[in-house]
Amino acid sequence: MARRQQPQRVLAANFIRGFASWRVRAARDPVVVTHHGKDAHVLISLDDYRRLDGHDPDAPGHSLEVSQARLVESIRDAVILVDRQRRLVAINPAAADMLELSAAAVSGEPLELVVPRVTENPLYPHLLRLLDHRARFSGNIAALTRPRQWLHVDLVPVPIGGAIILRDVTASIDAAASSDRGQATMRALDADGTIGHARLSVREMIEAANDCLVAMVGSDAAAIRRVRFSALLANGHRHGFIDALESVFRSGEPACVASELITRGGGCVPVRLSIAELRGAHASEGAVVLVSRHGDA
Repeated sequence: MARRQQPQRVLAANFIRGFASWRVRAARDPVVVTHHGKDAHVLISLDDYRRLDGHDPDAPGHSLEVSQARLVESIRDAVILVDRQRRLVAINPAAADMLELSAAAVSGEPLELVVPRVTENPLYPHLLRLLDHRARFSGNIAALTRPRQWLHVDLVPVPIGGAIILRDVTASIDAAASSDRGQATMRALDADGTIGHARLSVREMIEAANDCLVAMVGSDAAAIRRVRFSALLANGHRHGFIDALESVFRSGEPACVASELITRGGGCVPVRLSIAELRGAHASEGAVVLVSRHGDA
C-alpha cells in the first residue's frame, strides 16, 4: 500500500527567509511551520483549503453550482429566487437594479416586504400556485415595481422554491397600443369619407392610399401605387411638398403645406397636406400624408 507522503517541516525563521521557495513547495504538499520545536502553522494550497472547507473546486457538483450562479448573474432579465415560505434567497444584478435595492440587504426577507405591491398584483395567486404545486406561469403583468410599467413574467419551479424571471416590456406594449390607436384613427378618417391619406416610403413612393384620395385623383389604387406622391401635385407645388417631407424626416416634427392635386381629367383640386413621420424602432419607415380639400382645412 502506498504511504501518504509526510508533510515538509521548516523552522519559522527559515520559512520567513525563504518564503517564496516554501510557497511553491506548499502548492504540491503541505508545509508545517514549527516554532520552538513545535508544529505551529500549516501552509497549504488554496484548492486544498477549499476542499477542507467542503468546496472542492474539482467536484462536478461544485462546478455546476458555480456555473449556474454565474449564469444567473449574467442574465439581463431580472431573476428572483424565493423559497417555499416566500423569502428571498437570491436576486441577480438585473433584479437588484429593477427593485433599486441591495441584494445583500434583502436576503432572507419576505417577498411581500421587498415588493409591497406583489400581494395586490394578479401575479400573486400564480406565485402561490408555483410554490405550493410547482405550477408554471408566463404572461404580462402591470405595475409590479412602479406605476405604468409592464413586465413579462415567467414563474419556474426550482428545488428551493421558485424563480421569478422579469423583463420590462413597457416600450413594446406602449408601441402596440400606439399602433392600435393609429389604426383606429385611420379607420375613423375612412368612415368620414372627406379626408384622403397615403402611406409613403422613405423615397416618397406611395405604398397605400385610401378610397377618398383615389377618388380625389380620379384614378384607382393600383395605378398610383409605387408612384412618387409629388407626381400627383401641380408643378408649382412639388418642390414645396418635397421640402416639407425632407424637413419631417430631418426633424421628426410634422408639417402642413397648401398644395394642389392634379386630377386624371387635368383639373386641379386645392388641398392641404399634413405630413407626419412613421418612425420604427431603429429608423424612419416613411411618412403618412393626410389630404383635405382646402375648404375643409
